[in-house]
Amino acid sequence: MSRLSNQAVKTFSIGFEDKAYNELKYARIAAQRFGTEHHEFIVRPEALKILPKLIWHYNEPFADSSAIPTYYVAEKTREYVTVALNGDGGDESFAGYPRYQAVKLAEYYQRMPLWLREKLLGRWVEKLPASVEAKTFIRRLKRFQEALSLSPERRYASWVSFFDERMKEDLYSSDMKEAIGGIDSFKHLEDVYRQADGASFLDKTFYVDIMTYLPDDLLVKVDIATMANSLEARSPFLDHKLMEFAASLPSHLKLKGLTGKYILKKSLKDLLPPAIRRRGKMGFGVPISKWFRDELKNYLYEVLLDKHSLKRGYFQESYIRRLLSEHGQGCYDHGYRLWALLNLELW
Repeated sequence: MSRLSNQAVKTFSIGFEDKAYNELKYARIAAQRFGTEHHEFIVRPEALKILPKLIWHYNEPFADSSAIPTYYVAEKTREYVTVALNGDGGDESFAGYPRYQAVKLAEYYQRMPLWLREKLLGRWVEKLPASVEAKTFIRRLKRFQEALSLSPERRYASWVSFFDERMKEDLYSSDMKEAIGGIDSFKHLEDVYRQADGASFLDKTFYVDIMTYLPDDLLVKVDIATMANSLEARSPFLDHKLMEFAASLPSHLKLKGLTGKYILKKSLKDLLPPAIRRRGKMGFGVPISKWFRDELKNYLYEVLLDKHSLKRGYFQESYIRRLLSEHGQGCYDHGYRLWALLNLELW
C-alpha cells in the first residue's frame, strides 16, 4: 500500500495503560517502517460506559471482551477513513495462536512413557504454586496439565472455554440443569472435528477454528463494531485463494517447532522489522481481570448480585458470590468468566 499510494497510508492502533496488554510500541515501529500517518488511542476502564450500547448492537450475549477496543478503534478510524483493513484470519490459517503450540506439546506428551507422564511431570506441575493472573506461564502450564486426561478434541474445547463441565455443575441452578437436559456444549466442536479431513490433529484444529471461532466470534465482533460506526472492514487474509493455498501447506511450515506463523514470517522477512517478526503473539486482550478488582469491582457486584439478576433462577447465587470473592481477593483469575456472566445479564 505504501509503495502504491501517492500519499501516506493511514494506520490505527489501540492500547492500554497496562503494559501486559499494550503493543502500541510495535505498532509505532511498523508505522515508522512504512511511513504511515499513524493514529493511536488508549482505552481506559471507563470504556465500559459504552457496554449497554455494545449489548444493543450485538443483540446477543457476546462474551468476547475485545469487542470494546474493537469498537473504539473502529470509532476513531471512522473519523479519518470509510474503509479499513484488518488482520483477521492470519492466525487460523498460519498457526498464530499459542494454543496450537499446546496441541503440539500434548501430542509429544502422549508419546512419553506413562510413568514419566504421571509420576514425574504430573506431580511436578501439581506442586507448582497457583498463579492469579491468566497469562502467566505457570497458569498456562497448569491448565495444560489439567486437560491432558481428556481426548484431544475435548482437551482443545476446554482450552477455548470459560467454564468446564465441573464449573457448570456448580454454577447452574437445578432448574437450569433440567432445562438444558444434559446438553454437552463441547459436542459442537467434536462434531466439527469429525468433519475435518486434515493430515494431522493440528491440521484438523486449524479447520475447526476456521469453521467456528473465526465466523462465530472474530468476524461477528469486527463486523458489528465497524458497522456500528459506519466503517467498512476488509480482511485480506480471508481472500479465498490465500486461504486455499494456506490449507494446502503442511502444518510443519506453519508451526515449525514451537514457532507459529513460520512460513508467513519467512515470506515477509524483507518487509517487517526484526522486532515485530521475532516477537510472540499477544492477542487483542483487555485487562478486565485488573479492572474487576479495582475500578469496576463495584459495578460488577451491583449487576451480578442485583435482585433481578438473582431472581432469574439461572445460576446458584453462592457460586456467583464465590467467583466474585475469589477474584476480588486475588485468589484466582475469573475475569473472563465474570465478563461472560456480566454480558449475559446486561443482554
